[in-house]
Amino acid sequence: MTSRRLFLTGLVPALAGLAQGRARAQPAADAKSLRVAAASDMLFALRELADRFERETGRRVALQSGSSGNLARQIMQGMVVDLFFSADESYVFQLADAGLTQDRGARYASGRLALLARGDSALLLDSRMAGLRAQPNSLRRFAIANPEHAPYGRAAREALQHVGLWEQLSSKLVLGENVAHATQFVASGAAQAGIVSLSMARAPEVASATRHVLLDADLHAPLHQRLVILKTAP
Repeated sequence: MTSRRLFLTGLVPALAGLAQGRARAQPAADAKSLRVAAASDMLFALRELADRFERETGRRVALQSGSSGNLARQIMQGMVVDLFFSADESYVFQLADAGLTQDRGARYASGRLALLARGDSALLLDSRMAGLRAQPNSLRRFAIANPEHAPYGRAAREALQHVGLWEQLSSKLVLGENVAHATQFVASGAAQAGIVSLSMARAPEVASATRHVLLDADLHAPLHQRLVILKTAP
């Protein structure tokens, strides 16, 4: 087995775990746990932060990931978390307006999109997807997160519409439940390319098996990300 196949053997289950809302094996939440719900683009960073937090405080971190829209809906329906990292700050504002948060939170980042392709793909990558427009027939499947509830999926749809590729690629789209799931499609070869978050494309576990380019920011509405403390937090 080649080193690339060995890498993918470990990568795909790891990304599948992220896509299903598990950053790693977690103990059941208890009174000493910090319960964190986070957009899936944050998981590689939060995994490191959680390890440091646990070492320094002795408190465990129970991480749950997914699309921001689904997480916000679950919180509205009674899911108990202490912190919510949203890839779209509008979901934080919805929770605040419903009286579920301590305040209106703080913006911690602005997300960016990346065009991602398999490492062995001949697709030409550029910041305005001219190479993709010139080679649409070379793709069988193109992955994005579901635009209905995933902010990165909505931004990906806007970017494709902006460059005139949405209709052309609509029959080839595979929709991930969240951006980690969409990244999994490309890394595993289920899709030849896709649009994902720059944070996922840059993660070592992904970058070793793929190529990416940062897409121009004017192709989509800003992805302002916001963290908020829930009223249920101790």
